[in-house]
Amino acid sequence: MEFGVHLPHVGPFATPEAITGVARKAEELGYHSIWVSDHIITPRHLDSAYPGGRYPVQPEWPFLEPVSTLLYAAAVTQRIRLGTSVLVITQRQPVVLAKQLATLDVLSQGRLIFGAGAGWMKEEFEALNVPIAGHGPRMAEYLEVIRRCWTEDDPSFEGRYYKLGDVGFYPKPVQKPHPPIWVGGWADGALRRVARYGDAWHAMGPPEALAESYARIKRYAEEYGRDPDSIALTIRGDGIGRGEPAQTIEQLRAYKEIGASFVMLTFIGPNADAIGELMAGFMRDVAGKV
Repeated sequence: MEFGVHLPHVGPFATPEAITGVARKAEELGYHSIWVSDHIITPRHLDSAYPGGRYPVQPEWPFLEPVSTLLYAAAVTQRIRLGTSVLVITQRQPVVLAKQLATLDVLSQGRLIFGAGAGWMKEEFEALNVPIAGHGPRMAEYLEVIRRCWTEDDPSFEGRYYKLGDVGFYPKPVQKPHPPIWVGGWADGALRRVARYGDAWHAMGPPEALAESYARIKRYAEEYGRDPDSIALTIRGDGIGRGEPAQTIEQLRAYKEIGASFVMLTFIGPNADAIGELMAGFMRDVAGKV
């Protein structure tokens, strides 16, 4: 099982020094990847249900833009992979996003993992003047547009939500045929998007709840003519790794038993040194015992 670390780009301690320190420490310790989350605004009044409980981000907190943050992290590291967990692509212009991500992959020499989701926060869509209606099917089209921009010499697409044609799109990403696409979401439509487009399902939730959905993804993959075993199960492990080592080992083994090959961890501390100590403790006391 491989492990990634969420960068401190959200909250009171989101600073260049913290991001640099955590990114370099993760690389030094042998973590697989470093990660960012995505929200453009934080509503002061939130009625939308947050997946997994209460939305923890306060409206006054810094929330650094994720692609920009990874470009910064790429410049201060050399080998570690760079992932988005996950970009709400339905709130973005897909060709511009494809360009931003291709640029990141080129400048990092092929280190991008593209985690994508449809979004859930109605208030954020409203603030951005983007319709939330049909956001699932729109995400499928945007994924197709991005993938074609990355892989075709003359990318074109004509769908319900987007049309593209007679353009050149360069540079292409370094990774071929394209950077890994990790699709998030838990509704049935999201599971079908994983089966159709995903190199991995980037999921969150207890293992017993994820096992059935992962099996469903594999069935859907067969319907789309894909090898079900080509779709990995990766976990956004919010809260994992903050207890005693024995408890963390038990949690991670439960995910490993249902087929998970990766877990993203979030370590919380007032600065890079404090977070680095937690990261080192995890690698010393937990990682090799899962």
